[in-house]
Amino acid sequence: MARTKFTKAEKSWILYDVGNSALVLLATSVIPIYFNSLAAADPAVEKVAVGAWGAAETVASLILALLMPILGSIADMQGMRKKFIVGCVGTGAVATIAMGFPTNWLPFLIIYIISAVALNCSFVFYDALLVDATTDDRMDEVSSQGFAWGYVGSCIPFIVCLLVVLNAEKLGLSMQTAMLIAFCITAAWWVAFTIPMLKNVEQKSYKPREPHALRKAIGGIGSTLRAIWTDKSLRYFILAYFFYIDGVHTVIKMSTSYGSNLGIEGTQLVLALLVTQFVAWPASIAYGKLGKRLGTKTMILVGICGYFGITLFAAFFLRTATEFWILAICVGLFQGGIQALSRSEFGKLCPKEHANEYFGFFDIFGKYAAILGTGLVSAFTFITGNPSLGVLSIALLFVVGFLVMLKVPNQR
Repeated sequence: MARTKFTKAEKSWILYDVGNSALVLLATSVIPIYFNSLAAADPAVEKVAVGAWGAAETVASLILALLMPILGSIADMQGMRKKFIVGCVGTGAVATIAMGFPTNWLPFLIIYIISAVALNCSFVFYDALLVDATTDDRMDEVSSQGFAWGYVGSCIPFIVCLLVVLNAEKLGLSMQTAMLIAFCITAAWWVAFTIPMLKNVEQKSYKPREPHALRKAIGGIGSTLRAIWTDKSLRYFILAYFFYIDGVHTVIKMSTSYGSNLGIEGTQLVLALLVTQFVAWPASIAYGKLGKRLGTKTMILVGICGYFGITLFAAFFLRTATEFWILAICVGLFQGGIQALSRSEFGKLCPKEHANEYFGFFDIFGKYAAILGTGLVSAFTFITGNPSLGVLSIALLFVVGFLVMLKVPNQR
């Protein structure tokens, strides 16, 4: 982290990724497995646990899709971005700790949705602060460094949580108590690494405060959409992003639930995903450098192709722990890079004083558009009773994303 070429603001912005990634890692590994153990106590839910988890992710995405254009517009006003981050982190941390108390699958799932909404809302305001923390020519590298250090930094609290959970019996703890401790550690880590960004990154780009902000934010949604649509670069980029990043986040969200449903031991799933973090660390940094050398668009296309292959492998060949390890390593090669370059490219394209408003739509068309992917997985699982067919449907998202990305002009 102590690289002299990064400013204090850039380092502080990067550190937030270290903080929130601890919960992201827990949510994509241990939490789905813990949910499956709660669902197993209910015979009516046990066989369709993957579908229930997918439905919860879809509900969280729908809530975010409704909130973010409005909140994003308000957050673009002077001094508001960091206030919204404080609200999101505070709510998310409390909800994360609260997940340690329910013993039934339904209240657990409801609290998880609240935690997921708060976490992902914070990403929108955090992404928008990228335009304040650095300059256009450094965005690719700073964004990539955020993902890279987020991957490796999140492993520290995650390993501690894992040791507590896996050794619960030896420590004389129930699984519920062990998970509560894990949730407390994760929430504390998230809050601690939020503080430097709040202290050292100033909102330099903004629109002036105005009366009736909420009403104007709702009324301005249409004009923002028209502005995005009339800009050829933004139009094709955000449409392509909608499809390919939908597939990326669906793979992230559903991998452990899918692996657990196949009968792969929970410990193997978690350790494999830990390897993903370490692989993604240098891979994300390399992506940032290659993006600067070969072009951001070229490297995004490479990432889409990589994920297409990963999806086919998961649908047709993933059956054992060894194959899940192979999948986890492959995901690590592309996961951080494709997300980082997508974020920085959009940051360069959007007007800085409306960054939150634009990033609100960016995340609807991307991170929160996993409504389509998780919805497909959930629907095909419920209808056919075969999760592999649900996973296979994700490949179509990468095909469409690739074809639309080809239409993005190389020169703005």
